Amino acid sequence: MKHGLNTDFMREAIRLARVKMLAGAGGPFGAVIVRDGQIIARGWNRVTSGNDPTAHAEVTAIRKACRKLKTFSLDGCELYASCEPCPMCLAAIYWARLKRVHFAATRRDAARAGFDDDLIYREIPKPPMRRKLPMKQFLRDEAVEVFAAWKNLPGKIRY
Repeated sequence: MKHGLNTDFMREAIRLARVKMLAGAGGPFGAVIVRDGQIIARGWNRVTSGNDPTAHAEVTAIRKACRKLKTFSLDGCELYASCEPCPMCLAAIYWARLKRVHFAATRRDAARAGFDDDLIYREIPKPPMRRKLPMKQFLRDEAVEVFAAWKNLPGKIRY
């Protein structure tokens, strides 16, 4: 096993992608989260079966792992995904503090199958008001007051 790579874990992510796709759970994506050489959570795409556009394989695996470990930080865990994470999943992976990500297919492979995240990748670096999705900012001062209250909140749990 080189640099934490484990073909069994990756094959499990790919197996989940295939089995759950064929079962009608959602798209062809699977993921497993591993800690200390053990799978602690499995996830698969449940977008269509759960009517949840955020129920990607990586996100469902992160949710399960956090519930199992009773924490919001998966520091020390690794993720094996059947495909390169989309921008939403990548952000969730960073928020969850996973130490490493391994993936099989690329985002270009997914695009050839009809899952094209390129629009999102192109939109992210644009200023909010220049994105295709109409966005309008207002009541900023009121929202900033809440951040000031957070900054001074005693006993808060930082994340």
